[in-house]
Amino acid sequence: MGEWQNGLFGCFSNCGVCIMTYFLPCVTAGKNAEAVGKGCCLWGFLSILGPIGIYTRAQVRQLIREQKGIDGSFGMDCLMHWFCGLCSLIQEANELGAAQAQSMARE
Repeated sequence: MGEWQNGLFGCFSNCGVCIMTYFLPCVTAGKNAEAVGKGCCLWGFLSILGPIGIYTRAQVRQLIREQKGIDGSFGMDCLMHWFCGLCSLIQEANELGAAQAQSMARE
């Protein structure tokens, strides 16, 4: 199994994503969900609903980990979004963005 390409506290490696997530975390959550096959608007909206948001964002994080072959557990995903929610969203967005940039470079 692998590791995250972007660290949890590497928020400023992509300032655009960092600023967007700080002011509109539901947009980043929705885009992350859309990248793993979930509905952007629904999952973005659910992400702001307290405990439901933590649960739904952790589900998306789990899907990203499975897609990328990254070690972890759903329980840890929940804890990440409970204590470091914005940093987790940014880490996921950067991970998905890095994968998209690599696939575009191969084309």
